[in-house]
Amino acid sequence: MSPTSTFDVEKIREEFPILKREVYGKPLVYLDNAASAQKPRAVLDVLNHLYENDYSNVHRGLHYLSSASTLAYEEAREKVRAFINAKSEQEIIFTSGGTDAINLVSSSYGAALSEGDEIILSIMEHHSNIVPWFYLKDRKGAVLKWAPIDGDDQFDIGAFEKLLSNKTKIVAVTLMSNVLGTVTPLKEIVRLAHQAGAIVVVDACQAAVHMPLDVQDLDCDFLAMTSHKLYGPTGVGVLYGKLDLLKQMPPYRGGGEMIQQVTTEKVTFAEPPNRFEAGTPPIAEAIGLGAALDFISGIGHEAIRQHEQALLENATSQLEAMNSVRIIGRAQGKGAILSFELEGAHAHDVATIMDREGVAVRAGHHCAQPLMDHFGVASTARASFGLYNTHQEVDVLVASIRQAAEFFG
Repeated sequence: MSPTSTFDVEKIREEFPILKREVYGKPLVYLDNAASAQKPRAVLDVLNHLYENDYSNVHRGLHYLSSASTLAYEEAREKVRAFINAKSEQEIIFTSGGTDAINLVSSSYGAALSEGDEIILSIMEHHSNIVPWFYLKDRKGAVLKWAPIDGDDQFDIGAFEKLLSNKTKIVAVTLMSNVLGTVTPLKEIVRLAHQAGAIVVVDACQAAVHMPLDVQDLDCDFLAMTSHKLYGPTGVGVLYGKLDLLKQMPPYRGGGEMIQQVTTEKVTFAEPPNRFEAGTPPIAEAIGLGAALDFISGIGHEAIRQHEQALLENATSQLEAMNSVRIIGRAQGKGAILSFELEGAHAHDVATIMDREGVAVRAGHHCAQPLMDHFGVASTARASFGLYNTHQEVDVLVASIRQAAEFFG
């Protein structure tokens, strides 16, 4: 499917075998995409082909299979580079996931921080973009500051600007909230942070699947994303970093492949990206990620966005008509994520009733407890839409919520 072709959701659904299954005798309605998306045949076929025909360890072998695997692995790196418009493949590091990518920056770049240096986070951050910075608070004496959201659930750029000082060294911020769907004004955040002398670390794990990324245009210093939300395999993610910064950073882990030379007296390290890819990398997973990016690009980000936004608007309008439902996250221009509370019911109980109708949603604090505290809730239920979801599934979603409302009413 080309980016200019008509968006055919039924044709797209044919590419996802799991969507044909039933649960509890009901057709599966998979609306847990913000946690992890399903995999198309294009990804499954690439993984099977690699393991059945070309698999070997990469980079170090001189034989045919090693060469074939290495070529496919490095082609995947180029696909990632193109997907986010990085300048160089050297700026693309394969990690075990988005969490690992952020930990890499915290451990490696953060090693240079001193007591009293400040790190600014937003209150919307996923725990993966919170906990690694607490390590620097505990180990380095860094000071954490929190940028709030405003009454419209938007990132408060004015309050953020007031937090910046000559002590600010790192700004770590999501591009799209995994709870609210709020999209942050990242270019302005980056401009202000750079003006204050700070670097910006972007958690793009949610955003990457819903909107195009251009790291050169954003001018961010680091960006993390993960494969499994991008319709790719689990176990692999990406850290983008500006090359001049990566060259200054010490390795995150030690082992094979990340060295230039090892003697009994000293170790010297390879240039990026190898410096940060110690040991056997996630070979098949990275190649599968490359196939997933091809799949997304073949449909087109704009076509996907329009489809997902139509689903979000449909679901939102139907839930707004239910007095017992409170939608959490009402920012304009938000991504296709719909968190909600049902009056008188715990989110886990609501999700359990919905599950019996075949509807898979997430329930809990979504690894965003500071944000839950901001809204004064312990948990929410969350429906998150993907490119294969349909308006008929939105109707099933709403019907299952009504059933839960009747049960608890």
